[in-house]
Amino acid sequence: MNRRGLSALAFIGAVVAVASWAWAERFEDVLSLPLDHPAIQYAERAPSDPVAQLDKQLERGETKLEYAPNGWGYLPALLKQLGINADSQALVFSRTSIQFPHISPRTPRAIYFNDDVAVGYVQNGEELELSALDPRQGVVLYTLETAKSDRPGFARRDDCLRCHLGPSTLGVPGIFISSVHPRSEELRDVHGSAFVTDHRSTFAERWGGWYVTGTHGSAHHLGNNEALIDPLNPGGPAGDVTQNVTSLAKMFDTSKYLAPTSDIVALMTLEHQTRMTNLITRIGWDARIALHDTTTGAAGKQLEPEIEEMVAYMLFADEAPLGAPVAGVSSFTKTFPQRGPRDRAGRSLRDFDLRTRLFRYPLSYMIYSAAFDGLPDLVRERTHRRLYDILTGKDPSKKFAHLSTEDRRAILEIVGETKRGLPSYWKAANQSSK
Repeated sequence: MNRRGLSALAFIGAVVAVASWAWAERFEDVLSLPLDHPAIQYAERAPSDPVAQLDKQLERGETKLEYAPNGWGYLPALLKQLGINADSQALVFSRTSIQFPHISPRTPRAIYFNDDVAVGYVQNGEELELSALDPRQGVVLYTLETAKSDRPGFARRDDCLRCHLGPSTLGVPGIFISSVHPRSEELRDVHGSAFVTDHRSTFAERWGGWYVTGTHGSAHHLGNNEALIDPLNPGGPAGDVTQNVTSLAKMFDTSKYLAPTSDIVALMTLEHQTRMTNLITRIGWDARIALHDTTTGAAGKQLEPEIEEMVAYMLFADEAPLGAPVAGVSSFTKTFPQRGPRDRAGRSLRDFDLRTRLFRYPLSYMIYSAAFDGLPDLVRERTHRRLYDILTGKDPSKKFAHLSTEDRRAILEIVGETKRGLPSYWKAANQSSK
């Protein structure tokens, strides 16, 4: 595997301006986690994420990437090898990529994703861009050259941490969704500004610089508004023509992409997943550093606020409610829940609600991820206990008042039947609830 140097890490920045996130306010050293700490060694430790595993298979000749005609190159074969569906496609036309000269409203960048990997495709680009979630190290960034090769391989791109390490990723290598917003006229700045969004963001804050296909009633978002990023024609609030868009055919040539959509449900899912990924990575790094540098007891006390932050996000405590039902126009709403797992009643944490909230059973499906399972025992055990106390009603705090009795019981049962490695008390509660 080819590797790029880490000299770029001297500059830790972000492509978006993030003024005041709760995490950054609570943990003042959000930017100071040392990548070379003995408990981390981000550059030195060999990753075991899905892209790294595929790269080894290619090197050993155990698999091949077929090269497709008509400009697709390795993209279809790569998605197939990584288990990523084309219906996850999200299209962004703001220039927030290392290949920004090729990106415009007529040639948006496509992002395809599953739980562990995201792949970025740019028309006429020199590289496919990948981010992969390693169970220990968090997000690792790669590129794959688009030119046909006898021995295609992935290059690790730690230089991309110039944008993928900063406040927007909670101070660890990570991923994020940014939304371009117009600045006020008084600032006389026609280039606008950008903010990170996730499931806590209102529709009014989301998707500036993105295409969005789907219906969402009277709620207005910033998607499909090309004027937001046009320095010659700065945009204002989104108009009706940019809302409830079900076809992008009039905006650009959709035949140049694997799907004709930028599905609203896929975008909402990806937004949730990005911050969840960064939270898992951040707390994993903090825990390993604390356990290396201090005692277990001191580490546990230090990590309590972070565990609370992660548990609240896992349970969608601050999720922005939907003002109207949401419906996508691709098959993503159907194929994403099919990934399971499901309990004996046929229920899954991947089941969508899309009437008042994103998911029917509000506990993050990322609890099944290898990254969550790879958290230090101290963090994982305390997270299990906090979830158990909340779901069984032992913690009646107002922060979790959005969870009905039926929600709590259903989540407890679903996870109790489908999640490996749960403590015995969780299993016992699951049996008693039936």
